[in-house]
Amino acid sequence: MKRHERMNALLELLGDRGRVDVEEAATALEVSAATMRRDMDALAEQQLLTRTRGGAVLSSVAYDLPIRYKHAHRSEEKEAVAKAAAKLVERGDVVGLSGGTTTTAIARVLATRPDFAEAGPQPHLTIVTNSLNIANELAVRPQIKIVLTGGVAHSRSFELVGPFSELVLQQISIDIAFIGANGMDPLMGATVHDEAEARVNRLMAERARRAIVVADSSKIGERCFARVGDADVFDTFITDGGAKEATRREFADRGLKVVTARPSAGE
Repeated sequence: MKRHERMNALLELLGDRGRVDVEEAATALEVSAATMRRDMDALAEQQLLTRTRGGAVLSSVAYDLPIRYKHAHRSEEKEAVAKAAAKLVERGDVVGLSGGTTTTAIARVLATRPDFAEAGPQPHLTIVTNSLNIANELAVRPQIKIVLTGGVAHSRSFELVGPFSELVLQQISIDIAFIGANGMDPLMGATVHDEAEARVNRLMAERARRAIVVADSSKIGERCFARVGDADVFDTFITDGGAKEATRREFADRGLKVVTARPSAGE
């Protein structure tokens, strides 16, 4: 594992647990304690974590980790989910994408689809998003129209939230929306860390003819602070093959169709 990948993984570990000690992190990432101390010190200099006696805790300045530090985590599962989601999009659709690593993966798959890349007088796809990083990546694609919601930016998640975001969303209609989640529980449905993010995500889902939750299986069973919704706003949940059959049945019993995405042969 390269150093930047290891530091990504350390931040993910901290995101899940809130606090880790050196030995615990070193064991989890299969490196020496000395290497882990150096990584923690380097991330502390960037204010992405706070060093403690014998370990580290998440930095107190924000609740989430930057997308650029998360993209490598469970990348195969996210890619599989993204490809399954992108198959549901048709030429001419208006697609809503919330922020997050899985929705970013969906954006990348859509951007490379040949039918959306063909030259023409009009865009072949419209993307509505509150994610700065998704808008940044797709802005160079002339055949994809980008609508950014506006709003106040979260420095760590790169998402726009607040009344300006809501004002834009209330004025538009979306064909299909893909909403990411930090937690996906059969009883609570999709949840995220921040109430403002949850409000924008729910509104985006409500403005869509079809709204779909996308999350890899590591999010199943997790409950975060703010609820986005379950079958009251979503009809489908796309996840990867790590989801247990019994859990899939629980979601189905609650009214959600569960689509299990698996990596393509050879990936």
